[in-house]
Amino acid sequence: MKICLAQQNYHIGNFESNILKIIDAVNNAKQQNADLVVFSELSVCGYPPRDFLYFDDFVDKCIASVHQLKMHAKGIGILIGAPQRNNIIEGKDLFNAVYFLTDGEIKKVIHKTCLPTYDIFDEDRYFEPAKKWEVIEYKGKKIAVTICEDIWNLGDNPLYTICPMDKLIGQKPDFMINLSASPFDYTHDEDRKAIVKANVLKYKIPMFYCNAVGSQTEIVFDGTSLVFDKNANLCGRMMSFREDIQIYTLNDDGTINGTIIESSDLLPEKELNPRFFNPSLHIAEVHSALILGIRDYFSKMGFKKAILGSSGGIDSAVTLALAVEALGKENVMAILMPSEYSSTHSVEDAKQLSRNLQNEYQIIPIKNIYESFLDELKPIFADLPFGLAEENIQSRTRGNLLMAIANKFGYILLNTSNKSELATGYGTLYGDMAGGLGVLGDCYKQQVYALAEYINRDKEIIPIEIITKAPSAELRPNQKDSDSLPEYDLLDQILYQYIEQSKGPGEIKELNFDAHLADRVLKLVNTNEYKRNQFCPIIRISPKAFGVGRRMPIVAKYLS
Repeated sequence: MKICLAQQNYHIGNFESNILKIIDAVNNAKQQNADLVVFSELSVCGYPPRDFLYFDDFVDKCIASVHQLKMHAKGIGILIGAPQRNNIIEGKDLFNAVYFLTDGEIKKVIHKTCLPTYDIFDEDRYFEPAKKWEVIEYKGKKIAVTICEDIWNLGDNPLYTICPMDKLIGQKPDFMINLSASPFDYTHDEDRKAIVKANVLKYKIPMFYCNAVGSQTEIVFDGTSLVFDKNANLCGRMMSFREDIQIYTLNDDGTINGTIIESSDLLPEKELNPRFFNPSLHIAEVHSALILGIRDYFSKMGFKKAILGSSGGIDSAVTLALAVEALGKENVMAILMPSEYSSTHSVEDAKQLSRNLQNEYQIIPIKNIYESFLDELKPIFADLPFGLAEENIQSRTRGNLLMAIANKFGYILLNTSNKSELATGYGTLYGDMAGGLGVLGDCYKQQVYALAEYINRDKEIIPIEIITKAPSAELRPNQKDSDSLPEYDLLDQILYQYIEQSKGPGEIKELNFDAHLADRVLKLVNTNEYKRNQFCPIIRISPKAFGVGRRMPIVAKYLS
């Protein structure tokens, strides 16, 4: 049997675009004499549709799209993801479903069993789990079809009580197909491969795993669809962070034609939540995810051009380099806004960066604007000493200038704050925290440096002076980040234990971190939740990002 995997980038709610793309893949598969073409989870509407699923009109369009697609299921079988209404039993109104289309008809509908409700997932909010499990019979073969999370329960996952494949294996399927929308994070690739392989080893039949690709606001899907033969040899691995369509020939004996990429005796290393933070872990993939996140955010929202403040610091430099690669140098403008506290080398570094990238830049000194603020505030501030208020006026002045230019010329402001700063509140609301998209908001400071080194892997794009100088907000004379925060190599390790590892203060201290320092860092994280609550969407590259996947109360006593 010739099986086609169509790894595609969908646009949530853009039914016309999605269906045209799907039909194109079906026709491609037909031309190559495929018997079956497989798409990803909820491919008709895009994943995750979230509260659009409460709209009858949205669900109607999903179902209408399936009926449109069935007319193309002649001479080929199609497995397509879409919601189905629950008209039979009590419970939620919808199922997360896979429709099997062939001979111009809907032949069978498979429901998802394991509905993830953790981190960024909230499927139990919308869907009813499967209550029956049946193989699909097609061209003399029995196919066990599952949906994403269904293969993550091999009978030992405490989140679920039912393992769908355990229900299906008694029907003697010839092979497995999984339609997935599994997001990228820098720990997930090998773990995902290990899970797919573990299913093959357990059930001793081949598996075809089709994953989504593309970015949906903050979530990035990397694709990297996989094919294993019955002996658990990796026989197919599709492109990462790009659309791809591949056809595989499955033989009657469970082997798959072609070269074996990895033999069954090579066990993939599970990397889910490494115990300690490694800033260079899969940095090339992190780079690709950020590029895709920027590009899809702009293209799917209909945006064209980006603007950002270029300070001569590492965060703005990496953001600018990523934006130019994602959008093109002609679509990115950098604004340099030096103050009396900005060092000469910072301005020159920022200028050199834009010359290297060949993007447009403008220089707007803020000294006069800043002094006009102080003059107006003098009757109120009186003779109080210079402090945080004066520092933040500079940051908010820059934010106002950036937003003014963005509004005037239709730019979208890219935020340059990193995860270490956001975690500790080292940023100014309505100043350097302004923006339409947080590019580095899920990258700790050390990861930002690793990204800079990766960007410079072939030639110097980011001036070496930007990478080697001590980080500073330059809002007061001789300011350094280390005046307010622990050194980043230590800070990032503590933050990783608290945020990614969910370890409390006692557990963190047991890892030989200084008790006073750990308490100080955790208090900073908790007391600045109100700032993060007002922040823009962040491109997710870690297993625990700020935003929809981390829901903390703003007003709380715990650890404060």
